[in-house]
Amino acid sequence: MLERIGEFFEARLEGYDEHQLTTIESAREFYPFTAACLPRDKNARVLDLGCGTGLELEEYFRLVPDAEVTGIDLAPGMLRALGKKFPDKALTLITGSYFDVPFGEAMFDAAVSVESLHHFTKEEKIPLYIKLKHALKRDGYFILTDYFSLSEEEEASYRRELLRLIGEQGLPEDGSYHFDTPLTAAHETEALLAAGFASVEVLKSWGHTFTLKAKR
Repeated sequence: MLERIGEFFEARLEGYDEHQLTTIESAREFYPFTAACLPRDKNARVLDLGCGTGLELEEYFRLVPDAEVTGIDLAPGMLRALGKKFPDKALTLITGSYFDVPFGEAMFDAAVSVESLHHFTKEEKIPLYIKLKHALKRDGYFILTDYFSLSEEEEASYRRELLRLIGEQGLPEDGSYHFDTPLTAAHETEALLAAGFASVEVLKSWGHTFTLKAKR
């Protein structure tokens, strides 16, 4: 049965970190790599979309102990776990959908998202990325490490299967369900450029996982 995204992760809080690190190919590499791509300036301000328990932040706070991080996630249990990990850090944690939560204007030096955005379509992402671009400072950038389809055929097959399951289970089509529907890296790039980012580059990849950098 399909589950709403927030409910899915809330129900799997126990053992979540170990699951992520042991079942996703190269996770022990791409979380630290992602952290190392973020600003190193003292008191750097970073927005984390779908922060979960903050696996990327564990390494980032080692690199920049004084960083100020705003994390948004649908699962309150994940945010509580994150807060317990870093009780002495400058963390602002918001329970909600990053599609709905306001980000502000020119607030952040960088934004990051890891293994979260592969549940949404290109059309859904463009308004989010427009909002994100406005939230970044002039030289700000977005680091996206996520699961991607390696072909357009693969991307289309994921979407067809999700729609089949939604219809089979009689669910609303406009719901956000935990089912992987990754775009290709090319289509993700198109979404970011359509939102007004100046450039997008692939920094590194591990099988289906890519790290992209989108400059404001």
